[in-house]
Amino acid sequence: MAESKNIHALVLELTLDAPRDKVWRCWTEAALLPEWFAPKPFTTEVERLDLRVGGANVFILRGPNGEEYRNPGVYLEVVPNERLVFTDAYTEAWIPSAKPFMTAEIALRDAERGKTQYTATARHWSAEDRESHEKMGFREGWTQAARQLEALARTL
Repeated sequence: MAESKNIHALVLELTLDAPRDKVWRCWTEAALLPEWFAPKPFTTEVERLDLRVGGANVFILRGPNGEEYRNPGVYLEVVPNERLVFTDAYTEAWIPSAKPFMTAEIALRDAERGKTQYTATARHWSAEDRESHEKMGFREGWTQAARQLEALARTL
């Protein structure tokens, strides 16, 4: 795992034992996202997934005690099998959100023997937001979700 020098960013780097095209599918197919996106025992509902620059996404995360977190966002960059960037700074149709928290970048590269070099970066609007995300369990949660993604990708 690498640590960014940017005081607003959290970075997770892993090598996933799954081919890059399968990892990409897990990120971009609405039927696959609920299988891995939230660290268990949380669940995910994909309300919307318009995978194009400017397209909106809405993911609803539900906790084991009935907590519900609605996460709307907009895709900023979509490079198939390589890079996905999205933010909660906007909701659909480029409407600014009330309290933006982060922009996420998922970068995929081929690694040895059919594996994928997976880099997930969360860029926050402030150092305080970054610290809050870290205290919420960014590293543990995003690592668990990535390992769930890896397990699913290996079955495709």
